[in-house]
Amino acid sequence: MPGAEVVMENDVFVSDIARHIWDTRYRYRAGARVIDATVADTWRRVAKALAAVEPHAREVWERRFVAAMRGFTFLPGGRILAGAGTHRRVTLFNCFVMGVIEDAMDGIFESLKEGALTMQQGGGIGYDFSTLRPAGVRARATGAIASGPVSFMHVWDAMCATVLSTGARRGAMMATLRCDHPDVEAFIDAKRAPGTLRHFNLSVLVTDAFMEAVRRDDEWPLVFPASALDEDEGAGREVVHRRWSGTDGPVPCLVLGRLRARALWTKLMRAAYDHAEPGVLFLDRVNAENNLWYREYITASNPCGEIPLPPYGACDLGALNLTRFVEAPFTPEARLDLEALARVVPVAVRMLDDVIDASRFPLDKQAAVERGSRRIGLGLTGLADALIMLGLTYGTPEARALATKTMRTICHAAYRASIELAREKGPFPFFERDKYLGGAFIARLPKDIREGIAEHGIRNSHLLAIAPTGTISLLANNVSSGVEPVFDFVFTRRVLDEEGHYVVYEVADYAYRLWRARMGATTPLPPHFVTAQDLPPAAHLEMQAALQPYVDNAISKTVNVPEHTPFREFAALYEAAYEKGVKGFTTFRPNPVTGAVMEAHAAEGAQAPHCCSIEREAD
Repeated sequence: MPGAEVVMENDVFVSDIARHIWDTRYRYRAGARVIDATVADTWRRVAKALAAVEPHAREVWERRFVAAMRGFTFLPGGRILAGAGTHRRVTLFNCFVMGVIEDAMDGIFESLKEGALTMQQGGGIGYDFSTLRPAGVRARATGAIASGPVSFMHVWDAMCATVLSTGARRGAMMATLRCDHPDVEAFIDAKRAPGTLRHFNLSVLVTDAFMEAVRRDDEWPLVFPASALDEDEGAGREVVHRRWSGTDGPVPCLVLGRLRARALWTKLMRAAYDHAEPGVLFLDRVNAENNLWYREYITASNPCGEIPLPPYGACDLGALNLTRFVEAPFTPEARLDLEALARVVPVAVRMLDDVIDASRFPLDKQAAVERGSRRIGLGLTGLADALIMLGLTYGTPEARALATKTMRTICHAAYRASIELAREKGPFPFFERDKYLGGAFIARLPKDIREGIAEHGIRNSHLLAIAPTGTISLLANNVSSGVEPVFDFVFTRRVLDEEGHYVVYEVADYAYRLWRARMGATTPLPPHFVTAQDLPPAAHLEMQAALQPYVDNAISKTVNVPEHTPFREFAALYEAAYEKGVKGFTTFRPNPVTGAVMEAHAAEGAQAPHCCSIEREAD
């Protein structure tokens, strides 16, 4: 078994919060009867449920799946851990992007209903509200005056709160809006007041044309499709053509207003600086790098941003725990066993592929999209702790180089595994060989992978994503989450119990706890023990940018920004993120609206930035 520590099945928890997370979120009970006596029972339950969809050698695969999860080596997404093998009417998918919202009252409320049904089964949801007419314009069909997308977002927010009150497990939602929608300024300011739209994360869809207009300080047209507006609205107005949300190609749009691009960018940056939202999704880059570029136009993501998805697309997530692959930690001989990591990847890919066949779907449309693409999102967690155990400092070129090599190993092993699955079970139904091979990401893969795809196809359209993993990282004895640096080495954390009340735990970071166990309570920490607060914001961005070339979906990353950071430096981070090729960017600067992420040694806790509190993750 890989890793520094041998963990016995019945003694896996070294922290109280890890046991609490398992007991309240992932332990299977049938009423008052406990089914999962130990976490090993949870692993066996999940493994058996996924292996049951295998056509052959189910017992063999069940054993391999258990071995992959043992010791928290591979961490399936939380919906998988909680739902697989329970016979409950729940989905095993963490999140969904919902369908295009039709700009009519019945269409709007049909979309609301679909969201409620999806959330009821435990899935987080994402919506693009760009299809809704801007406030103040008249509809072509009815002549009614539109109230605008932000007004309807409040309806969704109330729905989410209501569904949560019925006992559903999560309430995470993402709302996106185009940067050229006439209501973009209202969208940017939508969460400025504390407590407003609190079940939503917000991101603006930023185009390459807008970033170029910002650079030149051009005027920026605010537009909306002419077909949705009353004829009187178009009288004398300029018409431009845009690929709008929900369309198959460019459509005529009326120019309803203009403003300076740089002024709009500054407004967006100021909102992020003051209250951590909206985030930014670089729309054209997401679509240019999409493996299914030939059949999808993506304008929304799951609530934490690591999976940009088409309408009715789903997130099928899991993470490899890098701390389990560190040999001889805290010694001169410390190394990351990439060979062992590569051996686990095919088992993880197969498990996530089996999730697609084992899971229920809230809507038939979601089943059709996910079964057509068989999209999965295998990622990593524990990166920062692994670096500490190896004696490397997060933010240095050496740490980034190893992280890049690690993600490249996962990426190539995953693609090779998916090709082998296609040989065995067939490629995903939406696969079109020549078009798929023409994708930008696919074209950069090694020759043997591209030749394998050409000959055998590939089982999954997409394979990689890096999620925040806050909850499952706590389950794994508080390894660092996703690609994030360690928040702090000792802090208090509030988590919900099954009755919805907060329980406070003192939490020690995994690598810190291991160091203290080996070196003693008084041994000074070496300099490479750094936290998110010790790092300049650029170090966060550089790590995200270093891994993005080997992630075909995207990366959930919150860049911590010190409160005293000048606004000009803050805005420059977003411009640098665009230049470095990331697909989305989110920051968090302590502020009066959202407070701080967590308080070291303070029981208060606080709301987390944008997406990443474990109450708002959909895992």
